[in-house]
Amino acid sequence: MGRLEGKRAIITGGGNGIGAAAALRFAQEGAKVTILEIKKDAGERSAAAVEAAGGACLFLECDITKPEAVEAAVTRSVNHFGGLEVLYNNAGGATAQDGSFLDIPLDEFWRTISVDLYGTFLTSRFAVPHIRDAGGGSVINTSSIRAMKGTRGADAYTSAKGGIITLTKAMALQCAAMKIRVNAISPGAVLTERTRSVFGMTGDDDGTNPARPIRTGRPIEVAEMALFLASDQASLVNGAIIPVDSGACAF
Repeated sequence: MGRLEGKRAIITGGGNGIGAAAALRFAQEGAKVTILEIKKDAGERSAAAVEAAGGACLFLECDITKPEAVEAAVTRSVNHFGGLEVLYNNAGGATAQDGSFLDIPLDEFWRTISVDLYGTFLTSRFAVPHIRDAGGGSVINTSSIRAMKGTRGADAYTSAKGGIITLTKAMALQCAAMKIRVNAISPGAVLTERTRSVFGMTGDDDGTNPARPIRTGRPIEVAEMALFLASDQASLVNGAIIPVDSGACAF
């Protein structure tokens, strides 16, 4: 029996990278998965991979910065699978336009806040009542090690991910009475399609970079932490901010 047998899950940004890896792993462990993804091709490809592996998956094209779109997508997912126990707020990220607060384009700041922080807020707002109605479950948010230590050059992203940490703690306090656990994962450098294309990461580490003392992470390694937090094995984990960062936060 899988660790998520009988559970229904929504994963935002499930078309690529960590989200796609999580969609497949959740389904392999028995969950019925809904992927919310703004990129149609990526969402369809990820859902097809889940189904090809024998999982149950629904893809819904969705812009998580739009309240009406998020509410409609969550409602469709609940109606399709009959309920909801797990929400993984994975969607987010920065672009090469991010930088210092002194000269970052103002539009880039608000774009990042809108997707990363507001998107997490919106999806949680519409999903949590359904998780409560199902008898409880788990919400997993996505922060970053940039929100846990001082870094340079991505101040919009750092601001958004810092907000997610405090939002996670506030949600954890409020949702505990609903039997809903709320935690956040703070990934370090992860070798995804986006980091390859936007930031030129290759994963060719030698263990001497303090930003990734072991090596660059792989999407599946973050997905496995999300799987644990979604499962009943994490029944006492609530309000935690968990680095999956190769030890970067230790420096």
